[in-house]
Amino acid sequence: MDTLLRNSRRKLSQGLLFWSEAGQGIPVVLLHGAWNDSSQWSNVMEKLAQNFHCFAPDLLGFGESDKPKIHHSIDLQVESIAELLQALRLERVYLVGHSVGGWIVASYALKYPEQVEGLVLLAPEGVTIEQQEKRWQEMRKLVELSPLFVKILKFLRPLTKMLGWQEKIEQDLEQRQIWLQYPTACQLLFQRQTPEIKAELLQDKLHLIEVPVLILQGGQDTSDAVFQSQTYKQLIPQVDFKLVAHAGNDLPEACAGIVAEEVRDFIKLLN
Repeated sequence: MDTLLRNSRRKLSQGLLFWSEAGQGIPVVLLHGAWNDSSQWSNVMEKLAQNFHCFAPDLLGFGESDKPKIHHSIDLQVESIAELLQALRLERVYLVGHSVGGWIVASYALKYPEQVEGLVLLAPEGVTIEQQEKRWQEMRKLVELSPLFVKILKFLRPLTKMLGWQEKIEQDLEQRQIWLQYPTACQLLFQRQTPEIKAELLQDKLHLIEVPVLILQGGQDTSDAVFQSQTYKQLIPQVDFKLVAHAGNDLPEACAGIVAEEVRDFIKLLN
């Protein structure tokens, strides 16, 4: 039997926030990844709603939530979620986050530990990786390429193909198109001032997380993603780490059954 998702919107201080909701019981809040919106949790919610009250918001600047022309930050996202939970009168919740959503829920648990029962992190962002500043610079340059330069590259396709550059250029331009669809994610991850992003990274704070944590990581994900999950594993005091060997970077969509089962077992173990 299909689970009916209920869609709602609430005006918060920074703008309108949209969320999907299903089920009853223990509240579970699911935050989507950088290059997605709350719809990535639909299949997971359908399975979890049999046992829990699930909420999947579009983060501010994503999906059907407002996209205000403001300076975005991880802390701003944390405060938006805090405001939403207060409006919904949810005093203690389980938080589930994928990618940048994992960074946000871990930051939330550090700022509001009294409101969090436990965390599930799927390939979380938010800790430093090798040559990080160089990678941020490369990502900024790619996103900020002028449309004219992109047209020139496409016009020169026969030449770049002959020189053996075409495959890399096509991959970069395809990645650029994805990133351009999510300007708020670009700002959170690499289009802010470097000191500001560094100040929100969590490797020096993860040892302060007080609640139990489950980390799920796809074995076929990028080496950077695996490294970040391993860093979370090493630094969080109460942590269980599980590698989904055949999974890539789309755990909530490609492995909804596994994710739902792991979240369900994790919460039941703590209740």
